Amino acid sequence: MNLVERRIAAERLPWGEANVLGITVEVDGTPTRGIVNGRAVVLAGTNNYLGLTFHPDCVRASAEAVARYGTGTTGSRLASGTYPDHAALERELAEFYGARSAMVFTTGYQANVGIISALADRDTVLLLDAQSHASIYDGASLSGATTYRFKHNDAADLDKKLKRLGAAAGNALVIVEGIYSMLGDTAPLAEICAVVTRHGAALLVDEAHSFGVLGATGRGLAEQAGVEDQVDVIVGTFSKSLGCVGGYAVSRRHDLAMLRGVARSYAFSASSSPSVMASARAALNVIRRDPSLRQRLMNNARVVYGALQQLGYELGPEISPIVGVHVRDPDAALSAWQFLLDRGVYVNLVPLQGSPGPFCLLRVSMSAAHTEDQLDTIVEAFRALRDSAS
Repeated sequence: MNLVERRIAAERLPWGEANVLGITVEVDGTPTRGIVNGRAVVLAGTNNYLGLTFHPDCVRASAEAVARYGTGTTGSRLASGTYPDHAALERELAEFYGARSAMVFTTGYQANVGIISALADRDTVLLLDAQSHASIYDGASLSGATTYRFKHNDAADLDKKLKRLGAAAGNALVIVEGIYSMLGDTAPLAEICAVVTRHGAALLVDEAHSFGVLGATGRGLAEQAGVEDQVDVIVGTFSKSLGCVGGYAVSRRHDLAMLRGVARSYAFSASSSPSVMASARAALNVIRRDPSLRQRLMNNARVVYGALQQLGYELGPEISPIVGVHVRDPDAALSAWQFLLDRGVYVNLVPLQGSPGPFCLLRVSMSAAHTEDQLDTIVEAFRALRDSAS
């Protein structure tokens, strides 16, 4: 066998080819109904937190943009890939955050990779929460910086590691997330900000799962915790609350403009299609004018979290749009996922390799668009699953 054949043969993922290819989801005209493996289901695993993928303003804006500007830019942001909606969205994001500057990337993954590798180099020290997203670890690797992990959501452990750095803490970048994507828990951001400030380090917060979800206006955990002016850079994505694809970075404290030339995923990747940017702008406007979406989302999350907790399931530590159900045995997790699917509920199946602990997850992703009947369907499917195991 040659190198390629050996590498492919060596990669063994649980549950076979389906785990590699993923599940094909046919959306049935709404954010919360679909067809999976030929079955009509309630979609409870899409990260469509505010249900904006079918919002008429977003659909209309996207259709008008594709008719006017075509299907793609065929260029990077530094070449021919900055269209009017790219520049307008950056202005609107900066205004929304009260920031000095904003950068828009093609994906949220590229936003983390680009910003982290542009800010850090071999003379930098990165301190990452141990449960950071893969894009954060990849950005750290690309930067060449010395990288340490601190215990998940443990400000005291971060403080200890920064103390050990001594004067080098002034050249350190700490990275945490707003809501962590597997269990839905939030960072103790006020405590972390206090530690970072005390040691003269810098702080980046990835608000991918908290943007549009937390805070009085939906700006995320930093807004909710009242520490926006203490955060150096916020990174986020459009693929959750905004219901499309893309990523961004904003800063109240710094002008990010000079990073455009050194963030490789910005400078050397084709920019987002104008239709996607138009949809993101429309979705951002919806978030700004309709706080009831956030309220409905959290109400739905409370209903499902509370019901599953009463049913005796082991869940993540706090209520959020991500409800992570622990399953200790991988085979039992696969069987449980199929059981739920057979009863009309699609959730994410997370294997041990992607889990933050020694367990698999049935990861339920809530949406403001879930109806009361759909919440009942989700809860009753989990009730039947529990009863089937007793």
